[in-house]
Amino acid sequence: MSSSGKMEGPSAPAVRRDPYEVLSVPRDSSDQEIKSAYRKLALKYHPDKNASNPEASELFKEVAYSYSILSDPEKRRQYDTAGFEALENEGMDMEIDLSNLGTVNTMFAALFSKLGVPIKTTISPTVLEGAMNGTVTVRPLPVETSATGKVDKQCAHFFGVTISEEQAHSGIVVRVTSHAQSKFKLLYFEQEVNGGYGLALQEDSQKTGKVTSAGMYFLHFQVYRMDSTVNALAMAKDPEAAFFKRLEGLQPCEVSALKAGTHIFAVYGDNFFKPASYIIEAMCAKSYEDTTERLKEIESKILAKRNDLRQFETEYRKALARFQEVTNRYTQEREAVDDMLRERDNIHCSFTTERTLVNPVGAGSSSSRYTVEQSIPESPENGSVDGRDKSGKKKWFNLNLNRSDKKA
Repeated sequence: MSSSGKMEGPSAPAVRRDPYEVLSVPRDSSDQEIKSAYRKLALKYHPDKNASNPEASELFKEVAYSYSILSDPEKRRQYDTAGFEALENEGMDMEIDLSNLGTVNTMFAALFSKLGVPIKTTISPTVLEGAMNGTVTVRPLPVETSATGKVDKQCAHFFGVTISEEQAHSGIVVRVTSHAQSKFKLLYFEQEVNGGYGLALQEDSQKTGKVTSAGMYFLHFQVYRMDSTVNALAMAKDPEAAFFKRLEGLQPCEVSALKAGTHIFAVYGDNFFKPASYIIEAMCAKSYEDTTERLKEIESKILAKRNDLRQFETEYRKALARFQEVTNRYTQEREAVDDMLRERDNIHCSFTTERTLVNPVGAGSSSSRYTVEQSIPESPENGSVDGRDKSGKKKWFNLNLNRSDKKA
């Protein structure tokens, strides 16, 4: 397995190392162990705490990149199987930290995003550090209520949702919408032993109709998120076959249920320049039992269909290759038939064109045009064998007129 090599990306380190080595965790580490190791190293190498140490910034990037691999079950599986090459073949995309881009690079990122280029952004380290230290302001958000707000770019508003045993058993849904079509992230934080909050889940807003929205569903069964970036990258790589990747963006959420108590959520402003307007609401799923069952059913169907498409893609590519082969032969056969018919027509035309024959007699010209002349035979009364008047006299009704007769 390759453990080093060059890599690209605005938030990527110059040289790649084994992510397990970077985070100092064994290969069989649990998700929680990986998360804890990342948090400690992220705080240790945070650029704000190491202004006089330029190497800390690169180490911070390396830690963030390693965590982006090991915290994602699919990426971790790919890396464990075939190393960095597997991630490169899957078109792994890097997340960028807008707070470190600067005005010019932010303008370019905003332009590319507006043109439809998928750009994933990471959460500002300042926000994560404030949550870890427990210094953030948390506003209460009772179940079955909503709150509106406007959060600055690369900042977050925190909310505490307190749920009862009955509500926890029924399930909880937290949803954020923006009628201004702002870009934002919905975040979920777990309570740490030291009193702080550690990031556990995040959902990027998606455009649906005339609004952008993001939701988290804790319904006691596996719920999935749809990562549209996977679809966009597949479309860019192979537009013809991108259909088969449409369901690959369906990824399992790490948390499927909440216990009774207070849980911390946050709305993170992800616009490039302006604040994000939003409405956040917390709902008990008890009032949506039919909707919950429909969600469970349709996601089960989507997963089954995804497996079917993976098999069908192999059949499709084989059939497509065969179709291309047959199409090429069709073109060749058509050209061959056209050439033969064209040659046949040319041969037929040669029979109706004027031909030149060789003259077998005569010392003059060696050839002459083949022509047909109609000769009129002379009557025996003409008095000459060959039909010519040998006397040289003019004939008029078979009467010979002498010159002397004319004078008389």
